[in-house]
Amino acid sequence: MNESNRQRKVAQIIQEDFAEFFRKQASESKQSFLISVSDVKVTADLSIAKIYLSIFPPEFRKDIMKEILINKAQYRNFIGQKMGKQVRIIPELNFYLDTTLDDVEKIEKELRGEGDNPIL
Repeated sequence: MNESNRQRKVAQIIQEDFAEFFRKQASESKQSFLISVSDVKVTADLSIAKIYLSIFPPEFRKDIMKEILINKAQYRNFIGQKMGKQVRIIPELNFYLDTTLDDVEKIEKELRGEGDNPIL
């Protein structure tokens, strides 16, 4: 089913605000990591936002995702302050790890014959 203009607009606002938020968070951290918001999908009733994150380097993924899930309420509050005047309901936020780039890299490696699959 196609997204409405409203869904796309809300998703874009969420994506831009969280991209800036995570960029600042990473620059203030002692550790060197990168969190990018690869995609945001919003349900038709705008009540749930699925936020897909790419986290590099991979060894930080588990800890960062754990911290993000613990602080979900604060993130919802943050986005509520940013877009409170534009929407009636602040969507519930669900964060997911986006491993698309890893999958692409793994497939390319396999195609070059550098992976675990035997060449037939």
